Amino acid sequence: MLRDLRRFAVSRSLFPPMTLGDAIGRLGFVQADPIRAPARAQDLTLRHRVAGYRSGDLERGYAQLDVEEDVFINYGYVPRSVQALMHPRTVAARPAAPRNSRERELLAFIRERGEVHPREVDLHFSHGTVTNYWGGSSRATTHLLESLHYRGLVRVARRERGIRIYTVREHAAASAGAAARRAQIDALVDVLVDAYAPLPRASLSAVISRLRYAVPQRRGELKEALRRALKRLAHARVEDVDWYWPADERWPSDAPDQGVRLLTPFDPIVWDRRRFEMLWGWSYRFEAYTPVPARKLGYYALPLLWRDEVIGWGNLTVTNGELRSEFGYVKSRPPRDRQFARELAGELDRMRTFLGVQR
Repeated sequence: MLRDLRRFAVSRSLFPPMTLGDAIGRLGFVQADPIRAPARAQDLTLRHRVAGYRSGDLERGYAQLDVEEDVFINYGYVPRSVQALMHPRTVAARPAAPRNSRERELLAFIRERGEVHPREVDLHFSHGTVTNYWGGSSRATTHLLESLHYRGLVRVARRERGIRIYTVREHAAASAGAAARRAQIDALVDVLVDAYAPLPRASLSAVISRLRYAVPQRRGELKEALRRALKRLAHARVEDVDWYWPADERWPSDAPDQGVRLLTPFDPIVWDRRRFEMLWGWSYRFEAYTPVPARKLGYYALPLLWRDEVIGWGNLTVTNGELRSEFGYVKSRPPRDRQFARELAGELDRMRTFLGVQR
């Protein structure tokens, strides 16, 4: 049964490649991360699920897509239909409004310019610095724009060399009825389950609790949303653990894909570390912020998937236009299988094409 769960987790997430907009709609949420090792997390996630995808395609095509940057359970990209379920982030379901004269002046400035770069705002207002989440110093302009973005007063229009370019956004009032609120939260839960299922009971509870970032105005309703989810989702007990997934889905009966895939640490297949250890029997850790002497896998180790098993990890870098790779394996050495060697070589070739580096 556990083998069937692994196959289910992999096959439902690695669906046949499609267009960029359709893939984001199918995933429901694509987590973003600024580290390039060898590319950003959102690009590494999408390259497996979008036909002909190249690193940076999301940023280049963003303005033409029905997609928004926003906070969901983490920061990333969501279809506008999902974003509409999260806003307005106000208790009384009224449209978000500026809190003070500084915010009113900033919004007027953005509205007049149409689109603004944070540097342009900083030069105009000279806001200074604030202490950020990690204890360092950030420009107050960036902090203020991020606050306005989270509250729905501005949106990311596009990016310029990775920097968010903002424009004013208007939000209509949401329905305040209890039934409408329940339906919205249940729809957000469904987005989570679609992205990360099958989920063990503890992970389902944890991931629903993270919706407090998406809908802080509804955080008191999340426990009841969990109780409803437990009743309506499909589930099975495997090795004394209850697992949950969308009610209309069935476990696959065909053989797993025979290919090799290098996954980002934020890929839906490996994102939930609890589920990862239960399915594959070893602990994967993201070590980019771990002191170098304490690292066991590497700065940005990419989980290495072969068929329906995560058998190790790879660290990839681009040096002088060439892709360099180092691999580690759970069983200390790679599988003694010629097909694995061929598939790994093919995955590295696909990575080179994705990155636009020489073979």
